[in-house]
Amino acid sequence: MLLELTGVDVELGGRAVVRGVTAAVSEQQLVVIVGPNGAGKTTLLRAMAGLAPVRAGSVRCMGHDPARVARRVIARELAYLPQQYELAFPFVVEEVVLLGRYANQSGIGLASEEDLVAARAAMKACDVEALAARRFDELSGGEARRVILAQALCQGAKCLLLDEPTAGLDPAHARSVFAMLRAHCDGGAAAVVVTHDLDLALRFGGVMWLVADGTLAARGAPADVLASPETKQAFALAIHVGVLPSGQPFAVPS
Repeated sequence: MLLELTGVDVELGGRAVVRGVTAAVSEQQLVVIVGPNGAGKTTLLRAMAGLAPVRAGSVRCMGHDPARVARRVIARELAYLPQQYELAFPFVVEEVVLLGRYANQSGIGLASEEDLVAARAAMKACDVEALAARRFDELSGGEARRVILAQALCQGAKCLLLDEPTAGLDPAHARSVFAMLRAHCDGGAAAVVVTHDLDLALRFGGVMWLVADGTLAARGAPADVLASPETKQAFALAIHVGVLPSGQPFAVPS
């Protein structure tokens, strides 16, 4: 297993935010995490990345506790994309993407040819090649989001932890991001993605986790989870799962 969670509890400000989560992520899995606002999805993802304090239970990434291993070491195994990302300096896009290579660099951290090749491949996968020389702080929100996704991809980690990677993206780019993640996982990696786009989660996800009130309320095939009583209770409405004439599945509130 790439990631294992056993009885994970997280408290923030004295309040239980994640309660008793036990789950695992293996190679080639694209895990999609869904749930209502405030359910604990982001905190769970941060705990998996070693960035939120685990009060009870354990998180293991390839046998390591991500909260107790040097960030440079864990970065070779885990890449984490938060909801918000800010830079203090006016880097251009290629430089921002290359920041993802820090765990693979030594000495004074100059980019090697291998780093540049990885950055170009990541920028191509995220459709930001044309932005390589643009200043990051001059990009639109959707463009910036794709650049940070390229940074996470450039890192070369076995497991990606992505918090709403398609937020602010137009439909075409949102779909291409999920298609890229699906292909990335099929190639032997894994990804855990928090998303509110139930349609894309259904279409591309391999396993769905429903987080409700800090617990892992349901898990399984996306179509089964979305149609479950637990999902209806969590969102306070039913989700209709159907199939388009093209054969593609879709999910909409009913």
